[in-house]
Amino acid sequence: MSSQQPPYQPPAGGPPSAPPPPPPPPPMQPMGQPYQQPGAPVPDWAPYYGASFGVAFQRFFRKYADFTGRASRSELWWWVLAWVAIEFVINIIGNATGNMGAAMYRNGGFHFTPGYWFFAGLSGLVWLATIVPWLAITWRRLHDANLAGPFFFLSFIPFAGLIILLVLLALPSNPQGARFDRPRTYAAPPAAYPPAAPPAPPPAPPAV
Repeated sequence: MSSQQPPYQPPAGGPPSAPPPPPPPPPMQPMGQPYQQPGAPVPDWAPYYGASFGVAFQRFFRKYADFTGRASRSELWWWVLAWVAIEFVINIIGNATGNMGAAMYRNGGFHFTPGYWFFAGLSGLVWLATIVPWLAITWRRLHDANLAGPFFFLSFIPFAGLIILLVLLALPSNPQGARFDRPRTYAAPPAAYPPAAPPAPPPAPPAV
């Protein structure tokens, strides 16, 4: 039994009515990047415009060493906020417990306490654990502004380098940056948007 829908036929005995409207188009992200399918989450290879804090945090670690594709401004700056908050909490705990200071000798010298080295080491571990994804998301954010990733090395210019990089990272998204995308997966068409039915076979010749 065929599952094809019969062609639209106007009702008999009256004026023809308009055919049913076509299904709505799939939703689009703000910069014209379509979602993989209507209502589905944004694939990891695509930039996530308007990402929430939680989404940006998860994508930062999920794309740990991914230097391809693009990253939206919200993906980058939410992570910057998370990193500042992590370092701030480490320093607050260290100072509140009195372990971030230095001990004074009687001769006027001083040395750092063991607690200081503990919290300094913890802060250093956070930095070491995130340096690769830091570079990766910076690379992808430059791609989103339609800039090549090596623009990152402008940050090594004395005095002005970091300012130049911050300006580049704050640039708005450029749709031409899609040239850096590397799609990896493709989902099957959703049920709401079925593929077009194949043409009906020709009628059989009349029997002689």
